Amino acid sequence: MLASEHSANQNTLQLIIEGAGCASCVGKIEGALNTIPGVKTAEMNFADRTVMVSGNAAAESLIKAIESAGYNAKLMNQGSESEALDEKEQADLAYYKKLMRHTYIALALGIPLMAYGLMGGAMTVETNAERITWLIIGILTFGVMYFSGRHFFVGAWQSFKNHSANMDTLIALGTGTAWLYSMVVVFAPESVPLMARHVYFEATAMIIGLIDLGLALEVRARGKTSEAIKRLIGLQAKMATVIRDDKEVKIAIEQVLKSDIVKVRPGEQIPVDGVVIEGTTSVDESMLTGEPMPVTKKQDDKVVGGTLNKSGTINFRASHVGKDTALAHIINMVKRAQNSKPPIGRLADVISAYFVPVVMIISIVSALAWLNFGPDPAVAFAMVSATTVLIIACPCALGLATPMSVMVGVGKAAEAGVLIRNGEALQTASKITTMILDKTGTITEGAPKVTDIVLANAMTEKQILQLAASMESGSEHPLAEAIVESALEKDIELLKVENFKALVGRGIEANCQDKSLLFGNEKLMHEKGIDITSFVHKAQALAKEAKTPMYFSIDGVLAAIIAVSDPIKADSISAIKRLQNNNIRVIMLTGDNRETAAAVAKKAGITEFVAEVLPEEKADKVKELQMAGEIVGMTGDGINDAPALAQANVGFAIGTGTDVAIESADITLMRGSLHGLADAIAVSKATLRNIKQNLFGAFIYNAAGVPFAAGILYPFFGILLSPVIAGAAMAFSSLTVVSNANRLRLFKAKDH
Repeated sequence: MLASEHSANQNTLQLIIEGAGCASCVGKIEGALNTIPGVKTAEMNFADRTVMVSGNAAAESLIKAIESAGYNAKLMNQGSESEALDEKEQADLAYYKKLMRHTYIALALGIPLMAYGLMGGAMTVETNAERITWLIIGILTFGVMYFSGRHFFVGAWQSFKNHSANMDTLIALGTGTAWLYSMVVVFAPESVPLMARHVYFEATAMIIGLIDLGLALEVRARGKTSEAIKRLIGLQAKMATVIRDDKEVKIAIEQVLKSDIVKVRPGEQIPVDGVVIEGTTSVDESMLTGEPMPVTKKQDDKVVGGTLNKSGTINFRASHVGKDTALAHIINMVKRAQNSKPPIGRLADVISAYFVPVVMIISIVSALAWLNFGPDPAVAFAMVSATTVLIIACPCALGLATPMSVMVGVGKAAEAGVLIRNGEALQTASKITTMILDKTGTITEGAPKVTDIVLANAMTEKQILQLAASMESGSEHPLAEAIVESALEKDIELLKVENFKALVGRGIEANCQDKSLLFGNEKLMHEKGIDITSFVHKAQALAKEAKTPMYFSIDGVLAAIIAVSDPIKADSISAIKRLQNNNIRVIMLTGDNRETAAAVAKKAGITEFVAEVLPEEKADKVKELQMAGEIVGMTGDGINDAPALAQANVGFAIGTGTDVAIESADITLMRGSLHGLADAIAVSKATLRNIKQNLFGAFIYNAAGVPFAAGILYPFFGILLSPVIAGAAMAFSSLTVVSNANRLRLFKAKDH
């Protein structure tokens, strides 16, 4: 169903990152990896704290590069997807527990100190007894900084060594400044004005505790974003029953070999991909395709690993096993898409790279302003405003805004049977203004049937069908298959043909039983000088009924018209209506004749169509619309659609189609229904809307928070924001972004 995306010399490694604190870390880690020879792409998912690297570089080189950038990394389990996910979950759980321990330690000191201050307790150093008391508390606060906040200071130091700054830098500077100022007050109170002899140990402890708590809650909340991957991995069977040496043997799924005969009983999951060789059953493919109705499977039908066998017992020959199964490719595609960045996300990364240095400058300017123009105690006001600016401006929320939404959105799409290849396709799909639909196999079933044989001489229908089917047996065109199938259903024996020749865009010619045969469209008949005048009206009448009429001549004389009809899919009309209701211009493209195309378009509710289009002309039509300023989506299922799918702004492949079409597309619809197309666009719009909400919230929070932290309210209302409130607000902002992204999990496409 899905072909492999990578060549043999390319592999993909996933690394778990430790120590990444904000969006500015993403650029540094990706930049460090991209300098390694053999790295093709490196994409970090900040929300998931993982990085996916494709290429042929050694894992050791990648880990060394990340460590040199100031972070820690380890290779994710290269066994099964289930083991890798378990390892990631265990790492997240361990990190969550560690952060909660840090939180308890910090808040155990911070909360009593803050309560003491709020109840009117003196936070000043005026007597020797107060000095000793605050010295002990200062030492305890240093313990909090060491046990609960050490990771911030280590991260800040690593960034400093790499000539950069990140979230850790801001937190370390803020809490470190508050602690150092307080210790100066304790040890040398005379060096500070009397009114400024105030200690801020509670601020240091509370800020570290609140930020650790925010990070812990974020870790727990972001775990929900991998639910789609968990569900897909949950589809994989653990065991399989294979027939070896005429005996049934139960083995682990990893031990199933290509060409093994696999037996599946009712109620069991199909373990790997294969082709049925014995038995008939119905298979529930809903978890892969989103299609609720079970699909009948008989001999020579394909079955997909992960789907559920409902009724009968079947034996099938394994065709794809291990990491080559469709489900394995789907899981890999979803993971890659979740790690990729849409253009709007890259903007956030660029801003974050400049944001931290700018905040540090604002913090210094704020402190200088208070020192020079502020009231007494100016030193205390300067320290408080500088610390508050540093804490409130940490760009955690900014870093989470895009990847959290992308992870949930891509996962949500996968649940609906829509596989999005990358973040750019996810974003562009939301902007589509024109959707081009191929006719055969996209709007229609793609399984044509012979409906009419209009005789033009003394030959019988059986004789005509025998000759036509014999000719078409050498063709792979869907219409040819319909004619051959019709003959076989009637037990008509096919004859040997000679000098077969396909005439592109017109039909075919061949010799059979010393007869010269032509089979094709009106253009071919005119070209070969065949008189069809008295039958043109009949062909037009058939075309108006959405049938495709084809002329059949023997030895230069018209012998019959054979009409083939490809019925419109049951839900194509309602799906097309959904697209049009979303202000998307729908155009049908087909190589079929104009009359048939007009009839299908009318029936499907499409007002614009282009008929008699050659494969290479489909891509030209896409270009033409793009030149006119349209954002073009192209949907198709055949090899002849591949150039147009690649040319379109977003290519949608029907997953029931060819691997070539799927590989050329940006988004794959796992089921044949066009409702999957409407669902993909709906999910894309919902995800982009969610990203914008997150980015707006994060930007507004930081942009509005910094002036308040700097003390803009003090001249008017006498209010100066506390660093503790800044720490709480910063933790809350990250949690808000994560929670808003998780709202996407409740999204349901309308008008289904």
